[in-house]
Formats: sequence, C-alpha cells, structure tokens
Amino acid sequence: MATHMSRCRTWGRVQRFGIAAYRKCSSGSGYPNISLSAPLPGIPKPVFAAVDSHEQCETKITTLENGLKVASQNKFGQFCTVGILVNSGSRHETKYPSGVAHFLEKLAFSSTAQYGSKDEILLTLEKHGGICDCQTSRDTTMYAVSAEVKGLDTVVSLLSDAVLQPRLLDEEIEMTRMAVRFELEDLSMRPDPEPLLTEMIHAAAYRGNTVGLPRFCPVESVEKIDKKLLHMYLQSYYCPERMVLAGVGIEHEQLVACARKYLLNVKPVWGASTPTNVDLSVAQYTGGIVRMDKDMSDVSLGPTPIPELTHIMIGLESCSFLEDDFIPFAVLNMMMGGGGSFSAGGPGKGMFTRLYLNVLNRHHWMYNATSYHHSYEDTGLLCIHASADPRQVREMVEILTREFIQMAGTAGEMELERAKTQLKSMLMMNLESRPVIFEDVGRQVLATGKRKLPHELCDLISNVTASDIKRVTTKMLCSKPAVAALGDLTEMPSYEHIQAALSSKDGHLPRMYRLFR
Repeated sequence: MATHMSRCRTWGRVQRFGIAAYRKCSSGSGYPNISLSAPLPGIPKPVFAAVDSHEQCETKITTLENGLKVASQNKFGQFCTVGILVNSGSRHETKYPSGVAHFLEKLAFSSTAQYGSKDEILLTLEKHGGICDCQTSRDTTMYAVSAEVKGLDTVVSLLSDAVLQPRLLDEEIEMTRMAVRFELEDLSMRPDPEPLLTEMIHAAAYRGNTVGLPRFCPVESVEKIDKKLLHMYLQSYYCPERMVLAGVGIEHEQLVACARKYLLNVKPVWGASTPTNVDLSVAQYTGGIVRMDKDMSDVSLGPTPIPELTHIMIGLESCSFLEDDFIPFAVLNMMMGGGGSFSAGGPGKGMFTRLYLNVLNRHHWMYNATSYHHSYEDTGLLCIHASADPRQVREMVEILTREFIQMAGTAGEMELERAKTQLKSMLMMNLESRPVIFEDVGRQVLATGKRKLPHELCDLISNVTASDIKRVTTKMLCSKPAVAALGDLTEMPSYEHIQAALSSKDGHLPRMYRLFR
C-alpha cells in the first residue's frame, strides 16, 4: 500500500514538472530540477503591498514665528526620536579658543533651570523609557532623545531646558575639563588611529580655517574655557534661526504644538541672541601636510599585539553636499571602498572594491586601505587611509598615488553598477533605523530647508554614469593634496614628491638616488 502511494506521488510530480525536470535523489526523495532564478511552476503569483504616492513618507516642515524650523517624519511604533539640531560646531570657533563645541557636548543634559542635576533628567526620561545624547561635529550640534510617544510633551520640555536654560555650574565645568583631558589622552593612546588621522587631514587640507579648526579641545584651551566664554558663544550661535526641532515617529501637528509651547517665547539664560556675531567664513582649501612622528610599537600591548605600523592619509578636495557632483563623488567613494586586511565576508563587505582588488589582494604587507568622503556645506574632502610597516612607507604612498590617478580612467560597467547598487543598499539599510532617519531629516532641513526623500536619492544614484566619475575625478586631481602621516616617518617621501606623483600620468613618485644606504 505504501509503495503504491509513493508511486502515485512520484507520477504526480512527473505530470506536474515533466520528465526532463524531474530528478531522483540517492536518498529516494525527488525534487524538480529548476533554476533558483526561475519562478516555481504552479505557485500563485505574489502580490506585494504598494503605495499610490510618496505622501506617506513625506517630511513635513513648519517654520515658527521666531525662525525655528519644525520637521517631522511619521514612522509607526510606540517610540519616537526627537531632538534639536543647531548650526554650530568647531568650524565656528574662529573668534573663540578652540574646544568650545567640545565642552558643550560634554556639558549637555547637565543641570538646568528645571532640573537640578543630570540624574534628575535621566530619571525623568526613565519614566518614559527614554535615553538622551548629544553629539557635535565640525558644523552641527545635535541634542537627541528617544522615548515613548506618549511622553512627547515631557521630552520637548526637557530638550528646550537643556538647550536654552543650562546652568553651567563651576563644578560641572571642572568635571568637563577632566573628561576632556581624559579623552585627549585616550585619543593618542587608542590602537585605532582613524579619529586622530581625520583630525590631522582636516588640519592639513584647511590650514587654520573653518573645518580645519580642531574638533577636539586642544590641551592649551582646557583652562581658558569658562562660563562667561560659553555664554558669549551660545549668545551668537544658539538662536532660533539656526535651529531645527526634528522628530521621527510622531504626528507633525503634535510636534508643532509642543514647539510653540516650549520653544517659541522662551528667553535663553544668556539673554537675547546676537546672530550678527556669527562667523560666516567660507572654507578655504589650502592643501598641505601634517606629520606626527610617534613611536607606535607600544600602542597595542597584549598576547597578540598589533605590529608597529605607519599610517598615511592622502586627500584631495571634492565638493559640498549642496552641489550636483556630490552624488558622483559618493559613488566614487563606494567604488574605491576598501577596509582592513582581516575583514571577513563576501561582496557585501566590499571585497570587490578597487582598494581590495588592486591594493590589499596584491600587496600582502598592507594592513589597511580605506576610502573616506567628508562633505560640508561649502567644501568636501575625498581621502584614502593606508597603513603598513614603517620600512615600506614609500612604496605604500606610491600605491595610493597610483590609485588616485587610476580613478580618472573609465570605470567598468560592472564595477560602476556594483558601486551604485551597494550605495543604494547602504542608504536604504541605514534608513531602517529611527535615529538615523532623525539625523537625516534634521541635517537636511538645517542645511537646505527641505529634505530629499530616499527614492529621489536612489534615482540620482542610478543616473550616475562613467563619464560623471571621470569628470569629477579629473577636477579633483587639479587640487593640491592634503597629507596626514602618523608613526615612524623615516621612509616618508616629501610633500613635493607626493604632489609631483599626483600630477603625473602614472602616479609614480620621482626616483631617488642614494650614494650610501
């Protein structure tokens, strides 16, 4: 009986899929021989959810009477992320000792007019399952809170108090000095040199101006920054016209109502704002080199220490995020890709990018080769970071200059499509996260007064051609290089030789002849 039923099932499969598509396995079970890229026969066609318009994902923006912008993006769920972004950062410290923005980041969510201490703020947020954070960059300061939607009124009230009514007590400033000193010490000791190199490459590229000013407070400025100086800075930059209240996961009308209640007629603790004192300097790209000779042999101690390495970062001027060329530069950066020599994974981890194929796969002695793109409202910087043994620094620098020159060649159709697909994939994957959507909404509205939606950005990425990549690269190669060098620099080529290599056709460094070795 069982044999008869088995034969019936087998004959049923043969009738359904045909003799040619049927294969008998050694285990006795049968399955259709159909390619994974072809749809299975007899399966109903899937019906996917669709929207008639992009109305559901639009970012709504309202400007209040005092100039403050309120931007929101609805996202279903019981939690929301709300915050205030200020057009203020280390680039605006021309008239002040460097490090004011760094101090304000550390002082954020301390005692305010309404809350006696940071603990009180945290306990208040805890009732709504909330957390808070403050981050400063070269051009933006961001105060953010994630909490339950039903606690929105409390959250906006707390944000208003933290931004406009901080007490800045002497003991809090003294604790911040200690925290800043510790962070500076940690920065020079950590095994990962990327934050320090980023600081150095900006200092080299924009010597003494705007985004080239120190993002971290220099040691000599720690004692100079006090309450009076902080109030002078806040009076100039923390005005409603330079702020955006952004929210994700809440109704726009509800957020606007809270903004009117807590941010419309509030007098800051430092008095009336004086936006006339704002520094409106435009970034001046200078190029240049910043060297830091440093013994890296004891940076990573332990049973398996990282070998002593020299780190080099070479950059060229790209463009601002307001220009049309920003998207081709983003695709170029993705096409270069790269990473560490010990990175695991397949194509999704960038194994088919140029810095993997041309550098890490061919030169086993290189420990890292990674491309970065920094972009601001008036300038940009595309750079490559590499690390290797100090004895091979010259060869490593020549490999990097060759890669820069080869960027100007015609990109292959497959690698260009792969880079565009990977960029769109990364964009959409990041925008699955509520805090990332919040930052994207806030930064775009702060910089441009509006927001480009993900599908618009994907369309712009899809339209990038090989000629666009060649055009922006050719323009970029006309700028002077910015170089940051950290570690044992005995074999480091001169800045003039690096500049000559980037001006040549093949990217080779000028030959050096030595009588004695």
